[in-house]
Amino acid sequence: MSTLAPRARVRGLIPILATPFDDAGALDVPSLRRLVEFQLAAGVDGLAVFGMASEGFALTAAERATILAETRAIAGPDVPLVAGINGTSTATAVELALAARDGGADALMVLPPYLAKPAGNQLVDFYGTLAETSGLHVMVQDAPATTGVTMPVPLIVQLSKLPGVESVKVETQPTAPKVGEVVTATDGDFDVLGGQNAFFVLEEYARGAVGTMPACEFTDVLAPILADWRAGRQEAAHAGFNHLLPLVRFGLQPRLAWAVHKEVLVRRGIIDSAFVRDPALPLDAGSRAALDAILAHTPLPAWRS
Repeated sequence: MSTLAPRARVRGLIPILATPFDDAGALDVPSLRRLVEFQLAAGVDGLAVFGMASEGFALTAAERATILAETRAIAGPDVPLVAGINGTSTATAVELALAARDGGADALMVLPPYLAKPAGNQLVDFYGTLAETSGLHVMVQDAPATTGVTMPVPLIVQLSKLPGVESVKVETQPTAPKVGEVVTATDGDFDVLGGQNAFFVLEEYARGAVGTMPACEFTDVLAPILADWRAGRQEAAHAGFNHLLPLVRFGLQPRLAWAVHKEVLVRRGIIDSAFVRDPALPLDAGSRAALDAILAHTPLPAWRS
């Protein structure tokens, strides 16, 4: 294992920031600043940009640079900043990784190439190259539903031995058993985190996960739930999570998830518009009514900086 600077350790609650656009579809920097301020006020352990929940697939290189610069400026130097990397080849992933490093990222959350599916030995070379070239903490993103690339536990163990590859985000269902298998197979010497909007976060923590990376609209509600868990108050943690669960579940819908995250952020006064870019879908009338019903039973407070 490589030795990393303390701020590069990716553990705890690391929300994946939505990317706010205005009603015309342009990057909304003031909303982004408020969104970062909201996360910091909630007590996050780090921040992530360019993940799936960020519409990272729809961002230009210039927008990525602006988002990194603005997020780092508001968060300051001591908050770990994770940049998602979704290159479809080693060359393109390296280009994205170097831009992220130069823009102020501390760590990279890296999807495997997913158009031409790599074999296991190619994945080892891919992640090794990313870590060596960037010099940053590399997190393997195990997300076969998105990429179509499967990563068996023995392969993840092999990746964990590469210098600079320090963690994995397990999003293979069922997530909790695989979290436990990876923790056991790596002797606890490799950080395992969960994703999937924190859908199974408590089960993942029970199996040895050290962090979670959900969407960002309910961070202030999830943070005390995780604090209860860490303090040994499991019953309180489960009660709090069960209250939040309908919103967590609703934000997992393919193609609608981005609009759900943003609609909640708009209603809370954190961003100004719920605009999403194609091929994401805005909420239809029925989905909006369903979200209304969920929020009526799971009220979230308005927020003002």
